[in-house]
Amino acid sequence: MIKPHGSDELNPLFVYDTEERHALVAEAESLPSLLLNSAAAANAVMLGGGYFNPLTGYMNLADSMAVAEKMVTTDGLFFPVPIVNLTDETGIEAGSRIALRDPNVEGNPVLAVMDVEAVESVSDEQINFMAEKIFRTLDPAHPGVATFTGLGRTMVSGPIKVLNFSYFQDDFPDTFRTAVEIRNEIAERGWNKVVAFQTRNPMHRAHEELCRMAMEDLKADGILIHMLLGQLKPGDIPADVRDAAIRKMVEVYFPPNTVMITGYGFDMLYAGPREAVLHAVFRQNCGCSYLIVGRDHAGVGDYYGGFDAQTIFDEEVPEGALELEIFKADHTAYSKKLGKVVMMRDAPDHEKEDFVLLSGTKVREMLGQGIAPPPEFSRPEVAKILSDYYQSLDK
Repeated sequence: MIKPHGSDELNPLFVYDTEERHALVAEAESLPSLLLNSAAAANAVMLGGGYFNPLTGYMNLADSMAVAEKMVTTDGLFFPVPIVNLTDETGIEAGSRIALRDPNVEGNPVLAVMDVEAVESVSDEQINFMAEKIFRTLDPAHPGVATFTGLGRTMVSGPIKVLNFSYFQDDFPDTFRTAVEIRNEIAERGWNKVVAFQTRNPMHRAHEELCRMAMEDLKADGILIHMLLGQLKPGDIPADVRDAAIRKMVEVYFPPNTVMITGYGFDMLYAGPREAVLHAVFRQNCGCSYLIVGRDHAGVGDYYGGFDAQTIFDEEVPEGALELEIFKADHTAYSKKLGKVVMMRDAPDHEKEDFVLLSGTKVREMLGQGIAPPPEFSRPEVAKILSDYYQSLDK
């Protein structure tokens, strides 16, 4: 199986050892507390699960600025986005040990214990510099920019030990998996070559066929459908609805032991190209050999070019920085002339009218009215689940 990023062995920061766990849980109750924001809490969950291997905690300001500028820490580790704990809390001191509390769970339980190595003030100029590098814009209407620039101006860095996985494990017990668990299941299934498919949306026919195309072209043993379970922008489909729709699609339309359906606990960044590279890093940590990167991967609005998330791997990722490779996908749609789903680049002589293309707005309108989209666009079993959801909103 492919090696994790940056090390020979995966280094999850979750404390599994019972004795150490009991000691840390007891200690945490007497420690000074910091209530995290959702972004920092999601970073802790990803660190705990081994997704952000080989990091041992939150980055300091020097590393964050270096990663934002050129995707490399001051020690030379390749990493595509800063993994930070930004806050407005000013009562924390370097050298202290603190409990990090979860903002997303009632009662704010302890999420992790942190040894604080540095507490640094971050200027507006530094925040904006990082935001522009990560998101390629400073437009406050961009949801990622708005979130990042609003996190706070105090950066608290240092190693952490994670004690739970926030709401993800309880709310999605059949779906949430750590990178460690995914690696173990890949080994149990006897897979060697695995393709990862990232999604924050339900999967329509085009997505389904794209997974098949990648699996066949790459001669892979299986597909990891890996869905984001954290916070999204308003209007996106909730994770539980997405989960149900994807499971139904796989159950009906894929052969047994060809697909793993899992999810990860992270908030969407909407960082386009940079987020695509982050997706590649943590899919390598999951044991995947390939990641499907399509048009406008992890994008929002019209902030990124259609294929920027692919070209960044050729133009900005240093050679040898990742062992995982990407499968470059074009817009995929059903061709009436060919009677199947194809990548549109593979049918350049076809008229646009040959393809079954529907906007997201049109699909939402149809589903909200109880009208099933054409079967060439969406499987009827999937459309039924989504239609029930949209009609419940109207009611």
